[in-house]
Amino acid sequence: MRTVRRLRPDPTVVAFLAIGPGFQCLVLGSVAGLVGLSSAGWLAGLGCAATVDSLLRRGLTRSGSLILGPANRVTLIRAGIVGAIAALIVETGADPATRPGALAVLLFLAVLAQILDAVDGQVARRTGTVTPLGARFDMEVDAFLIFLLSVAVSRSVGWWVLAIGLARYGYVAAGWVLPWLQRVVPARYWRKTVAAVQAITLTVAVSGLLSASVVTGAVLIALALLAESFGRDVWWQWRQRTWQDVGQPHRYPTIGLDPRWRPAARHTATVLALVLVWFALVSPVQLSRLQLAAFLRIPAEGLVLTALALWLRPRARRAVSVLAGLLLGVLATVKVCDLAVYAFFDRAFNPITDWGNLPPALSSLGDSFGRPVAVGAAVAAVVLVLILLLGMVAACWRLGALIARHPRPVRRVALASTAVWMACALTGVQIVRDAPLASTSATGLVADQVSAVRVGLSDRRAFAEAVANDSYRSRTGDQLLNGLRGKDVVIAFVESYGRVAVQGSELSSGVDRVLRAGTASLQRAGFGARSAFLTSPTFGGISWLAHSSLQSGLWIDNQQRYNELVGGNRFTLSDAFARAGWRTVGDVPSNQQDWPQARSFYHYDALYDARNVGYRGPGFSYATMPDQYILSAFARNELALQDRPAVMAEIDLVSSHEPWAPLPRLVPWDRIGDGSVFTGMPQQGPSRTAVWRSAGGVRQAYGRSIEYSLASLVQFVENVHDDNLVLLLLGDHQPATIVSGSGASHDVPITVVAHDPAVLERIHSWGWQSGLLPDPSAPVWRMDSFRDRFLAAYAR
Repeated sequence: MRTVRRLRPDPTVVAFLAIGPGFQCLVLGSVAGLVGLSSAGWLAGLGCAATVDSLLRRGLTRSGSLILGPANRVTLIRAGIVGAIAALIVETGADPATRPGALAVLLFLAVLAQILDAVDGQVARRTGTVTPLGARFDMEVDAFLIFLLSVAVSRSVGWWVLAIGLARYGYVAAGWVLPWLQRVVPARYWRKTVAAVQAITLTVAVSGLLSASVVTGAVLIALALLAESFGRDVWWQWRQRTWQDVGQPHRYPTIGLDPRWRPAARHTATVLALVLVWFALVSPVQLSRLQLAAFLRIPAEGLVLTALALWLRPRARRAVSVLAGLLLGVLATVKVCDLAVYAFFDRAFNPITDWGNLPPALSSLGDSFGRPVAVGAAVAAVVLVLILLLGMVAACWRLGALIARHPRPVRRVALASTAVWMACALTGVQIVRDAPLASTSATGLVADQVSAVRVGLSDRRAFAEAVANDSYRSRTGDQLLNGLRGKDVVIAFVESYGRVAVQGSELSSGVDRVLRAGTASLQRAGFGARSAFLTSPTFGGISWLAHSSLQSGLWIDNQQRYNELVGGNRFTLSDAFARAGWRTVGDVPSNQQDWPQARSFYHYDALYDARNVGYRGPGFSYATMPDQYILSAFARNELALQDRPAVMAEIDLVSSHEPWAPLPRLVPWDRIGDGSVFTGMPQQGPSRTAVWRSAGGVRQAYGRSIEYSLASLVQFVENVHDDNLVLLLLGDHQPATIVSGSGASHDVPITVVAHDPAVLERIHSWGWQSGLLPDPSAPVWRMDSFRDRFLAAYAR
């Protein structure tokens, strides 16, 4: 019998392996004494110690030597420090900035870990103890530290920062599926430099010493360097790959997939490929329909692709696999876009017109939730598109090869599935409503997108003709708005003020109460009101489409039409008032930069924005200032002037803009001043983070914001003491689907308020209802029809 010689462990090694967990407990105890640790923090730290101890023992055994070496002892100490950092991040909910003491300790430990990272390398080289195990041990501790720091930074900069922390683990996981990625790459000093840059950049980002924009830029640069470094290694491995790489064990002693698990990994990769292709072929395009039963369908397109893979020769099959992967990648990208557009705007994604909405959408997202979130969303979107395109090509390639290796069982399954598909198609069987078991949804989606492209391209000519057909362009000043001579006319758009706010929802009772009280209050002040509904061309956002539709008398339902409209000379309501002798004003407090169309298209005599109304108070998420201040500043700058002409103004109120938190409170009109009275209010109410934890919280915050905006308008009318005031208040669009629900109308309330009964008498034939609150039977017009009806009513 052969005698197996057992390796005798070095007593020093045994001592250090025992000291490792003990050192971890010492560090955790020190941290607990300084800033406190809960059971979750202790568990995280001790879990890290146990994992390091287990992997290190396994690595020493596999390496055939139980000599730990001085450099590995330093790395073991550094692993204990990293474990304490993990405990701190778990303790603070991945946001150390919430506890300054914990942040200071974390920064100290992170800097100390990076200093020791330089020390262990020097020790290994000077003592001649450089080993593959030591290199791997050092690298994995570095990778885990970077992952922890990326988690901490992600809360303030955006979840896209996790791409830095997960890059190493994604690379290792990819090597399980693609064995050529396990080939050992040549040593490069640049690789170490990039790793150090990641750790240093993330540590500085965690510290909070730099502004958000600088931190975002620095982290993006670090991410780009990391992508370049990994990309260079992957490219080298790709060029060096050979068929002999398949099935070769990993050359590192501690990391790699055990050969016994490789079949499971291959099966998992095949299942993932099938799931990805299945998503592209049968996935619904609305979140409300995204349920497991909706995927229990037989896609006709999948049967066709399977038949091609069975019939074509190898070279043609591979070419078709790549082409099908690219097409399905595009299809999956469109479906993801559909899911996002339906979630916010309750409509399908339009490949022609919606690309123009991306810059303003990102800008609005940054204003509402912070610039880091907007940058993170943009980066995440790009990464997702790349993953879908490349992943779909890889999935089709893998499935095509699988079909070629097992043609007989695949042929049987395909024939049986085809027979079932035909039977279901004839009978119309469906498990989920509007989702037949015999699916052709992918082909239908392609046909819809092609149709949208064709319609979008042909729409330009029809729209140009509509712009040119304008009977009011040639009217002279004495033919316009005679019924409003001497009146100050204010068109106030209340952001996201839709039908859902006044009818048929749990939040409408509060808004209705404000409107009824406002009606009574205005009546006591001598003002009357008439209300109805308009159908907005937009939903959930993109307010400028509604503003331009009302002003131009054209249906502006996409960015393409808007761009063409404002690039021309269409006659607008502001043009009509200016031609008839009014001073015209645009008041857009959300703007913090120049708006060229205010002069070139709307031709306003004066323009107010966030920079020139003297506001000295705090911002409220998207809203640069409360609606009360906007109205007060307008009254002070325009209506309070002596010997002035009548004023026509469009005021775009923003306190009810998403994310609807934090919200200001109403203050007495005579205390508004320069806005300093609002100082401290953003911190006193629910934060946007707290509000957006649940859909119910979002709806409640939306309702409160509408109540505030409407109460501000009532207070404005009561306090300007202008009997010549005519107020036209209306919504621009319904709020996003999270508030309005799926399939909601595009209707928004509209009200005319006036002190002079003659003003309201001129619109008596419209059939609008008395008061600020329209009921469900109130008239509904399209928003683009309002301009001509308004000008006709007041022409005489």
